[in-house]
Formats: sequence, structure tokens, C-alpha cells
Amino acid sequence: MAAVRSEQDGAVRILTLDDPQTLNAMTPQMLGALTRAIAEASDDPQVRCLLLTGAGRGFCSGQNLKGGDLFPEGVLEGVMTHYWPAFRAIRECAIPVVAAVNGVAAGGGCSLALACDIVVAARSASFIQVFSRIALVPDLGSTWLLPRLIGRQRALEMMLLNEPLSAERARDWGIVREVFEDDGLRAGALALAARLAAGPTRALVETRRLVDEGEHASYEGQFRRELEVQEKVRAGADALEGRAAFVERRAPRFTGR
Repeated sequence: MAAVRSEQDGAVRILTLDDPQTLNAMTPQMLGALTRAIAEASDDPQVRCLLLTGAGRGFCSGQNLKGGDLFPEGVLEGVMTHYWPAFRAIRECAIPVVAAVNGVAAGGGCSLALACDIVVAARSASFIQVFSRIALVPDLGSTWLLPRLIGRQRALEMMLLNEPLSAERARDWGIVREVFEDDGLRAGALALAARLAAGPTRALVETRRLVDEGEHASYEGQFRRELEVQEKVRAGADALEGRAAFVERRAPRFTGR
């Protein structure tokens, strides 16, 4: 069984990591299924936003440490072959990606949530780096993602002390956009995803790309790059509709083009 469940709610594709007995611990099979599911959603014109969550009591408990020898080819080659494509697919997805963290997001599971565009969480959710507890260094992009989100000192606090970060504190630190009561997470996350799905998809995705590129660009270079992208998207159907709606003082009706 591929441990990723897919369902549709309007223009939102919901992908659920579906191995609740392990709190959705990562395996090559799970991450491979996730990569394929993201590709399918990106290629479907009826899908305008992706919502990633976990089944049962957890979002993702990180690497499945009880799964035996997951990478006979070696950890470095195995992770880059089986895990990196899923993380890259999230970061380069052709539609916005929302993470709904419904329980613990530990180790690589924390990194998986942080790779998404916007994160919301249940009140009982928690984020923990956990690596130093087993004498390892953070991986799966944690040392790249966390400092950019919350700054060096807070990132090191999470990584060196491996204390669980509550959903409320994660919101205060800027990791989480909104915290919902546990039984309201799905509805709240879907409302946010539906809002993004109704937006100008092309412009939203290009905005994400510009933000990511800006991490390594000079001020002048990014200033110019924004104009280059703007020139490309302003001729699209959504941009034309947006300007027409503004002039006509009505709500725009975006189609994702």
C-alpha cells in the first residue's frame, strides 16, 4: 500500500500521509508516493492548491528508524534518490502548498512541514528537531529552512535543545500562520487552501519563486528580476482580469492562467 492518500475538495487536492501506526514515519515508499501525488496534482488543471496533512495522531514523526536498512545503497545516495525529489516537488510545485500539522512534526517531519508555503496547526501539534537527542545533526533541509524562517538563535535553540515547540509558540515565532482547535483543523486548513485556490495561481507561484531566488540575490539583481517576472505574468488572463475587476470595482474571478 502506498502510504499517501489523495482526495479532492473543490479545487483543493488533499494529500494525507497514511501510516498512523508509525505517526506517518518516512520511508522511501512513502516519499516516492508523495512525489508522484504532487506531480499528478500539479498536472491536473482542476487542482489549484495542495493541502498536506497526516493521518491519525501525528503529522510525520520523521525517519522510520525501525524500518531496517532502508538505504542499501548508502544513506547519502538513498536519501537524495528517494527523499529529495519529494521536498523539491513541494518547493517547486506549480500550485500553492499548505501544510496542516495535526500532531507531532519531528525531525524530518518538521522539515517536511517547513518546506510548504504556509503552515497551520492543531492546538495539540508540536514541532521538534530531535536529532541531537540521538547524537545526529539536523537533515532533510532543516539547517537551510529553519534559520530563514525564525533566525539563527531560535533555530539553534530548537536544534541543540530538541525541546518540543508548541503550536502556539510556533505561531509566535512565525512558523505557523494560525492555530486551530484539533477538531477544527481540517475545516480551517481547507478554508485557507480554498482561498489560495481561488487566487491567481500563476502569480502566486511566481511570487514564491522570487522569494526563494531572493535568498541568494543582490538588492539590485532582485529588483530587476521582479520586473522580468512581472513582464511575463502581466499578460496572463488572471492579470488582465485583476486589472479589469479593479477598474470595475468588483471581485476578480481568477482561473489560474
